[in-house]
Amino acid sequence: MSATPAGYAEQAYSPSKKRSAIGAFIFELLKNKFLYLLALPGMIWFFVFAYLPMGGIIIAFQDFKAMQGIAGSEFVGLKNFRFFFRSNDWIQIVTNTLFLNVLFIVFNTLAAVAIAVMVTELGGKWFKKLTQSVMIFPHFLSWTVVAMFVMAFVATDGGFINQILSAFGIPPVQFLSSPEYWPFILVLLKIWHGAGFASIVYMATISGINPDIYESASIDGASRFQKIRFITLPLLKPTVILLLILAVGGIFNGDFGMIYAIIGRNPPLYPTTDVIDTYLFRAMMDLGDMSMSAAIGFMQSLIGFLLVLSVNAIAKKLAPESAIF
Repeated sequence: MSATPAGYAEQAYSPSKKRSAIGAFIFELLKNKFLYLLALPGMIWFFVFAYLPMGGIIIAFQDFKAMQGIAGSEFVGLKNFRFFFRSNDWIQIVTNTLFLNVLFIVFNTLAAVAIAVMVTELGGKWFKKLTQSVMIFPHFLSWTVVAMFVMAFVATDGGFINQILSAFGIPPVQFLSSPEYWPFILVLLKIWHGAGFASIVYMATISGINPDIYESASIDGASRFQKIRFITLPLLKPTVILLLILAVGGIFNGDFGMIYAIIGRNPPLYPTTDVIDTYLFRAMMDLGDMSMSAAIGFMQSLIGFLLVLSVNAIAKKLAPESAIF
């Protein structure tokens, strides 16, 4: 007699099945115990610094007072979220955040892919290693140090760019009071600072491509440019899409370290450079309101999470091999 659907369900979730699953899990732990031990410090770090602090999200819904603590602070619901949206500048701030992040993601990705392709096409082992080291080095410079060099270039009096313009009889440019120049400047700095480091992932992907594919293309008479166009770039596409999905998760988070170090408190530049993170920092410093900062930070994370789910769903339909899950 054939089993009923209910019978299949009982078999699937029977205690023996559960015991076998637990046994398989324990066997896997014992079999690869040293690998799991190597991963344990990283797992503990993420648990302590990324998951445990999530409990602090509650202060986004409280009138948090440090002396009273989380347990003693008054619950105020969505009041802290309304503070940001009642500001006259919130539309401009959100627009700046999205606009700058889209520019950073697009141009940084294009630059990283271009660098990866060019470096892998270079001849000479030592020259290639030297080139990689030079391009990766800026990533390890603090934005505070970078800001000092930027000011040396764009300062109105004595700045390197204005000195060159003066030598040709051109009036100096007031960079520090002209907001229209700064999206371009920030994108250039972002590419210079991070594209070389970001290219490592793409270079690793290219190095994993089967060389027989390139040899077959050479036999068929393909030029170097054709091999890049029809082999390298298509095989890079899954990696590019995967990293774009991850980058979209932070699209509502401005690069506070870069923007505040370079722009600082310079109101004339706020129309194009003021992002959510710098606005919240100034509000917290001026008002001392941690609840409002926590509320907007929570909103940024929630929107980023929803965007990752949405973009991943789109990628799953268009390129299933590139989806995260």
